[in-house]
Amino acid sequence: MAMHSYPYIWNYLPLVLQVLAALGLAVGMVGASFLIGKHKNSRTKASVYECGMEATGDARGRFTVRFYMVAMLFILFDVEAVFMLPWAVIFRRLPAITGSRMFGFYEMLVYLGFVAVGLFYVWKKGILDWANDKGDL
Repeated sequence: MAMHSYPYIWNYLPLVLQVLAALGLAVGMVGASFLIGKHKNSRTKASVYECGMEATGDARGRFTVRFYMVAMLFILFDVEAVFMLPWAVIFRRLPAITGSRMFGFYEMLVYLGFVAVGLFYVWKKGILDWANDKGDL
C-alpha cells in the first residue's frame, strides 16, 4: 500500500472549485441576461413604481430619526422571533439539556425582559404614536 504525498494546500481544492463554479455561474447569468434581455427604454419602464406617486426631489434626502427607530424596532422583534422559535421547539427537552427544570423558562423570561425594555423605550419616545408625528425626535 503506497501512500501518495501531496501538498497540504491541495486540501483546499474542492473549496476553490466551488468558489470558481459560483463565480462562473454568477458571471454567466449576468452575461446571458445582458445578451438576451431587451434594452429598450419605454414609457412603462419610466413610469412610477408600486405606490403610484410621482417621484419628487432627491432620492438621497435625509430621513427623520423616527425612520431609524422604527427600523430598530423591527429588528428587535424580528430577532425576538428568531430566538423564540428554536426555544419553543426544544422547550420540553431543555431540562435534559441544561440539567435544570426551570432554567430554559427563566432564560426566556430574561430575554423577554430585554425586549420589553426596548418596547417601553420606543413607546415612551413616542415612536409608536404616528398621529402626533414630531418629525425629528
